[in-house]
Amino acid sequence: MSKSINRITSTAVPVNIENVDTDQIIPARFLKATSRDGFGKNLFRDWRYENDDEAKPKAGFPLNDARFKGNILVAAKNFGCGSSREHAAWAIKDAGFDVVVSSFFADIFKNNALNNFLLPVTVSDAFLQEIFVAIENDPNSEFQVDLPSQTISIAATGASEQFDINPYKKTCLLNGYDDIDFLLSITEDIKKFEAQNA
Repeated sequence: MSKSINRITSTAVPVNIENVDTDQIIPARFLKATSRDGFGKNLFRDWRYENDDEAKPKAGFPLNDARFKGNILVAAKNFGCGSSREHAAWAIKDAGFDVVVSSFFADIFKNNALNNFLLPVTVSDAFLQEIFVAIENDPNSEFQVDLPSQTISIAATGASEQFDINPYKKTCLLNGYDDIDFLLSITEDIKKFEAQNA
């Protein structure tokens, strides 16, 4: 699993449905596993297949549409609401996405995403619609997500917008650090501080 995120240029998969909750992202019946691996195949499971049968993919759902690919998931407003299950972020990351874009994320989902090296990019409603239109006009449209400058751009139009991110989480994503990795990275600074304040 890729951890660090810097600059990503990719096509995108659109899921233009508002108020997607974590049970729709990963249904509760798949939460028994404790490893983060393998959740991607069950991402949006009930929306992807007829009668939970992988041999019967539902026509029209974006993840079943060969036109849509890439490691950016574009979602409508209020994504990740509902229960606090971390498995929702696991499933999206395991399915190959590094970025999820929406105009609003539930706070718990957003934090879970950041803790699992999945970058949640919050944009304005208007810019989100521009992204959806770009994908509708050309499924091969590319988007650039630049974490250092905190911008997301539409290659075809040059339109761009900035997004916010917690500075600590930004540092962790840029370096592929979890909380323990970050502490290890500043070990010498901690030692110096302790020596100066002994």
